[in-house]
Amino acid sequence: MEPHVSPDTWRTVLDDADPVWQRMPKTWYEGPFLGNGFLGSGIYAEPDKNAVRFNVQHSEVQDHRPEFGSLFGLARLPIGYFTLEPVGTITGLDWRLRLRDAELTGTLTTTAGSLTVRAFVHSSTDLLAIEVTPSEGESGFRWVFHPAEAISPRAESKPIPAGYVANPPATIEQHGDVTAAVQPLLAGGQHVTAWQEVARHGRRTRTLYATVAHSHPATTARDRALRSVRTARAVPYDVHALPHRALWQRYYRKGFLSLPDARLQRFYWLQLYKVAAAARKDAPVMATSGPWLEPTPWPNTWWNLNVQLEYWLIHGSNHLELDAVTRALSEFRDQLGVELAAPYRGDSYGIPRTTDPQLVNGGATSGDLGYGVGIPGQDPPTPEVGNLTWALHNVWLSYRHTMDEAILRDVLFPLLRRAVNYYLHFLSPGTDGKLHLPATFSPEYGVNAPDCNYDLMLLRWGCRTLLDSAELLGKRDPLADGWREVLARLTPYPVDGNGYMIGAGVPFAKSHRHYSHMLAVYPLYEVTGRTADERALIEKSLAHWVGFEGALQGYTFTGAASMSALLGKGDDALSYLGQLMTRFIQPNTMYKESGPVIETPLSAAQSLHDMVCQSWGGTIRVFPALPAVWRDLVVHDFRTQGAFLLSAAREKGATRWVRLTSEAGAVCVVRHGIVGAIEVRDSRGRPRRYEQTGEGEIRIPLRKGEAALITAAGDAPDLTIRPVTPNEPAPRWGLPA
Repeated sequence: MEPHVSPDTWRTVLDDADPVWQRMPKTWYEGPFLGNGFLGSGIYAEPDKNAVRFNVQHSEVQDHRPEFGSLFGLARLPIGYFTLEPVGTITGLDWRLRLRDAELTGTLTTTAGSLTVRAFVHSSTDLLAIEVTPSEGESGFRWVFHPAEAISPRAESKPIPAGYVANPPATIEQHGDVTAAVQPLLAGGQHVTAWQEVARHGRRTRTLYATVAHSHPATTARDRALRSVRTARAVPYDVHALPHRALWQRYYRKGFLSLPDARLQRFYWLQLYKVAAAARKDAPVMATSGPWLEPTPWPNTWWNLNVQLEYWLIHGSNHLELDAVTRALSEFRDQLGVELAAPYRGDSYGIPRTTDPQLVNGGATSGDLGYGVGIPGQDPPTPEVGNLTWALHNVWLSYRHTMDEAILRDVLFPLLRRAVNYYLHFLSPGTDGKLHLPATFSPEYGVNAPDCNYDLMLLRWGCRTLLDSAELLGKRDPLADGWREVLARLTPYPVDGNGYMIGAGVPFAKSHRHYSHMLAVYPLYEVTGRTADERALIEKSLAHWVGFEGALQGYTFTGAASMSALLGKGDDALSYLGQLMTRFIQPNTMYKESGPVIETPLSAAQSLHDMVCQSWGGTIRVFPALPAVWRDLVVHDFRTQGAFLLSAAREKGATRWVRLTSEAGAVCVVRHGIVGAIEVRDSRGRPRRYEQTGEGEIRIPLRKGEAALITAAGDAPDLTIRPVTPNEPAPRWGLPA
């Protein structure tokens, strides 16, 4: 009684999702992209030139001058790019990004002939390999490397701090057959791009091997980069590609989702490719543009929304191996105290709006340098104090989806304890006997407010989670009475006739992209519409928020889709995602506001998850918010809270079967969605005991490793996992003809 999935199942959906280019991409928002969480390459036409640009960027390459803050002195630094320069004038191209292999393949046509191209960034080493096979007329094509100016990308759009200058120019060095662009840093250290082109197959096919290394304060990057290229060049392209392709194919097989909207299904699988191209557990937490750095006002890691949204989809899609957030917060936890004002460092933690990969902010007292944590009731710096607690909600999700007690004990509990403790320094009773907060900042509304909903909602979730965690861990914490007092006496969330306010005395009164004032609804699920009044409040707040046009952005619509999914409004959720796709998502599924950012498309994948399965509050909800037009849908090994793997199928508008496998032996409560009498069977087809706990909801006792199949009574459905038929055809992503 186990689902059957053939390798062709993944091959079918991935091949169908491959983006194609039959027109030349002109920008980062249009072209193919390759990456492994560290090394990244975006590919598009070299502006005003007869050439194709292959960017070379790396998530570890940054400056090290903290006196100029995270946005200048600690910013990620641009590295440079190669140009593929043909003999003839480019007249056409036919490219395909093969998601299954994470490899770009295709042909570039010119007036002199053609160039057949294959390229990948290796899945486990910092190697960019580009193989070009020219026709006879194009045998004289060449590669040229263009070092970038080593200056914060923010310098293009924002005032430069006094005393801040660019790093010295890179120098091009020849080391035998290997060329290196050596970029010295004023703060010490260097980053180095090294490359060599190797001819094979009668010297007709030529392969470019390139890598990047970064070191600070030592100057060891040159030696590492040269060694990497010398090692790589001895191995043909196809031999390098074998383990690379194998790893990517194993990656995709950890889960499966097929839905009848062809455009959205392709989009979803592209986001799974994108997140694995941008993230690794041991890589830096994703900056706003991932490893694909471009000119941007946001050249570092952003903690007041971007990080959280970037990583949500790893849980349901069963890819916790990409969780850099839990790792980074744990590894660099001491920095979380340093970022606070001196009186609070002994017992509290906080994270600024922006940091480098080691969670360093730098010039936190100046808004244009770093946006520090701030102090409630004081300004400057802006008192934006809830970001760490929100980031720890991501850690909590990783715990809940794995039930790994080490995450709870070693990371979440100690860090959340200190994050909540920072709030407790400022809570004070009012004349109403309730506990109140002085003015803080709700990202990114622009006005400080006392009893700010962003902070009240996070504080309430934090105290509840600490108490639950202490009980699970068997801890008798001396601070527990304080957490209970907060839950008992914290002032209610400020509300007016339009729903949730920014804070006390500050209504939500202008167009605003962020849902920071509604976190208790999503993603915290502290307010879920349990009563008619609570549901009405959510509906009113949501409608008021999205009703202001002017400042709405892409992630407005992913948040609105997920909130609609919470309410079971699948058609509304699909409508919001439709607006996102038509108004904001770019041809290659990237996204832009004032510069390139990647969190919104990734969070749209999570919105799809929220339509397919929700598992907050200890209950797994199967297909809770599917739109009416999605009559067929299949999901396999979808990871839920409680560490269950869910497989389920919907056929002709009805849920046909649901199967849950327990990885941790946690309590299993499921709203299965099957109408009428049901049967529950184990892996051998034998009846399994269960308890009816509500309308369409059952509790199944499952030990670790056990599974349960739920079907309609007397039904024996086919458990084969296969793609569903799309309702109608749709164009591929990329730039098809």
